[in-house]
Amino acid sequence: MARPRKFDETHALTAAMETFWRRGYEATSTRNLSDSTGLGQSSLYNTFGDKRELYLRALRHYYETHTAEQTALLDRPGPVKERLRDLMLHAVDTDLADPEASGCFTINASVEKADSDDEVREEVRRHFTTVERALAETIARGQRSGEISAERSAGTLARQILSTYYGLRVLARIQKDRDALLGIVESTVSAL
Repeated sequence: MARPRKFDETHALTAAMETFWRRGYEATSTRNLSDSTGLGQSSLYNTFGDKRELYLRALRHYYETHTAEQTALLDRPGPVKERLRDLMLHAVDTDLADPEASGCFTINASVEKADSDDEVREEVRRHFTTVERALAETIARGQRSGEISAERSAGTLARQILSTYYGLRVLARIQKDRDALLGIVESTVSAL
């Protein structure tokens, strides 16, 4: 006799995150969430609360996985400019490889929900602030080593790269020419 499969909350949360990411908050129904997580509607709500609470948890899960991956790219050893380039190239290649052109979940949330929901806005701000802080720390290391000019502050350069990075995430949804996106990456890095 087959044993029932043990419930894996992380797996269900990942499935819900991917559903919101692909469809957006408004277009995601409880049925979509039930189908993707494998949980019935009552089990879904008993486990995660209402749709909004599940959305917030999905954003937090994205932070713990994808945002952590972004900052880890900056934290590894090697030349600073190479790490900055790799961060942007990783985003470009990930986005271009996505057949659904889902983009960045944080950007999607900022456009769809951050203006009307304070908790979503704070969660999105946390994502952006974390990446900006990691960029500033990386750039400051490059300035101390002489790899990057100290003419402008690390914070200013971090915000510039952050804008380019998230701009690439948006452009990659519609611009499928990798060389065009690579040109943006190279001009950004060479301007440092």
